[in-house]
Amino acid sequence: MKSLSGKELCQVLERQGWACTSIRGSHHRYEKPGVAPVIVPVHGNKSLKTGMQHAIMKAAGLTEHDL
Repeated sequence: MKSLSGKELCQVLERQGWACTSIRGSHHRYEKPGVAPVIVPVHGNKSLKTGMQHAIMKAAGLTEHDL
């Protein structure tokens, strides 16, 4: 799986129709109608750990092809 930073994953979510509804510190909340909200930690350009990235992608219904 391609490793992404929080910023890059936010861009992928926005391309897929998710909207950033709030930011609390370094955590960005994304929402899409009919789907549970997704929280993405954004720490500059630091890559997300593999497990965290996989969990966010699974919750958002993303595949490696979407990246």
